[in-house]
This record gives sequence, C-alpha cells and structure tokens, in this order.
Amino acid sequence: NVFSKQYRLQILEGRHQNEIRILYEDAVFIRNYSWWNFLRKNYFIKDNDGKAQVKILSCIQKVKIAEGPHKGEILTLDGKEVKRGIRLIWQNYAKAWRAIPFGKFYLNSIFVAICVTIGQVFTSSLAAYAFARLRFPGRDKLFFGYIATMMIPYSVTMIPVFILMKVMGWRDTYQALIIPAMFSAYGTFMLRQFFMTLPSDLEDAAKIDGCSFLGIYRRIIIPLSKPALATLTTFTFMGNWGAFLWPLIIIDSPEKKTLPIGLAYFQNLYTTDWTLLMAGSVMALLPIIIVFVFNQRFFVEGIKLGAIKG
Repeated sequence: NVFSKQYRLQILEGRHQNEIRILYEDAVFIRNYSWWNFLRKNYFIKDNDGKAQVKILSCIQKVKIAEGPHKGEILTLDGKEVKRGIRLIWQNYAKAWRAIPFGKFYLNSIFVAICVTIGQVFTSSLAAYAFARLRFPGRDKLFFGYIATMMIPYSVTMIPVFILMKVMGWRDTYQALIIPAMFSAYGTFMLRQFFMTLPSDLEDAAKIDGCSFLGIYRRIIIPLSKPALATLTTFTFMGNWGAFLWPLIIIDSPEKKTLPIGLAYFQNLYTTDWTLLMAGSVMALLPIIIVFVFNQRFFVEGIKLGAIKG
C-alpha cells in the first residue's frame, strides 16, 4: 500500500534542506517556489510491515516524517535505497483526458487551425501574386501600407475586432475564430518576396500560350512555391494551434473552446495540477510535430533551390 497523501517530510541532510509535501500519488514536490517544483522526483513513501520505507534521490541522505503515520521517525538512506531518474506515470495522460472535455477541445483546435491555415495560405498567396507579378497604379504604396499594419500591436486591434464581431453577431461562433485570422500581412510579405525570385520567362511563355493571370497563378506560381507555402503553412498552424487570448475573449460556450483554454482549466488561483497540465501539453504537441515532419521535405527542397545559382 502507498500512503502518499498521508505524509509530510522534512529533509534533514543534503543539498536541498526544504520541507516537502506529498501532493500526488507516488510522488512529492519540494515546497519552496523554485524550478524544482516542476520536476517529478522519485520520492516513494511505502508502508512495509508497519515501517515506513523511503526511496529518494541520492543528494538527500536523511529525512524526518513530520506528519502522518510514523510521525517523528527519522529515516536514514543508504545506497541500496537510492533510486535515480524520473518515474513516468502513464496514467496521467488518461487522467488528463478525462478531467476535462479534452477530446472536444482537441477537435475544436484542429478544426480552427486547419481552416485558418488553409484560408490564410490562400489569401496571402493571392495578394502576394498581385503585389509581386501584376502591375497596377499605386501597387507599391498599397503594399507598403499593408505591411505597415504589422507595426500595430495586437492589443490595439483586438478591441475593435471584438466590437466588429459582436455587431456582426459572430461572438461565440467559429466564424469569429477563423475569419479574422485568415488574413495576414506577414504571410503576404513572405510569399511576395519569394514570388519575386521566380523567373519571369515562365510567366511570359504562359502569356504567349494564352494563359490567364489566374492560370499562371495556379499552374506556374503555386507549383514552384511549395517551400514558401510549406513554411507559411507550418508557421500559421503553429500560431493558431497555440492561440489563447483571442479564443478566451471571443468564446463563451464550453463546447467551442480550444485546447489552450482547456489546458488552463488545470490551473486555478492557488494551485496548479502540474502532472495533468504537463500530460495535456505533451498531447497538445503531437499535431505540431506531425505538421513539421510532413513539411520538412519542402524545407530541404527550398534550401536546395536557394543554393542553385546562375
């Protein structure tokens, strides 16, 4: 039997002579507020035939039971009782999944991130094509004015956008999460700079064959821009997957909340359930890793393309 919630220990010898408390099953945390709070240690408090047994890191040699069964007993450790490393408790992933509507939050984040990524790549590529390959009056001034919006902090535009969403009746809807994020000055700038590096001879040949502007965009520009599109796709997906502030203020219904807001449920004013929060964070990393691995080959292709001269 493990009585991990019944003991409070005090470290008497070693590098960290702090009071430690049992917070979760099979593990305790150092009480002082330092980065040690975030590490799961191998403190194991077990009762074996009425006597407390302790397995702890080797830097600590003696502990005293301050509360709980065997109060006042001093336990001295020898080398055989020392257990190094970090113990992985796989049950925390299942606990984190059941503690909140994790599946619903996960699907919401995937849906919103995919829609925003597709929309932003599409709108940015169209705008970048117009600024890079088409000629019309005021093109450069309009482009620089559009790029200048990147200098405006998000906190300045957040309230007007929120009011606009409320007037349009989109508050607490998926449209409010997706549509405002589908337009990006950064994405337009990045793709425009890449489109300008493409040889114009291909475009001239397509015009001679009677290809329209949209045909050139679809048949020439987009197929040659896979490295830039993959980069923008990765950045956009990562940015919207981890978005917290805008979904927090625009969404009220629990069934529409995204995963970053769901992970915040493991924190409250006084305590934080670090084990479940870290388990949920690990599960939240999986889509980002998948997107990066899928787009990695396009990054390599872009590096090779930039290395070719002449």
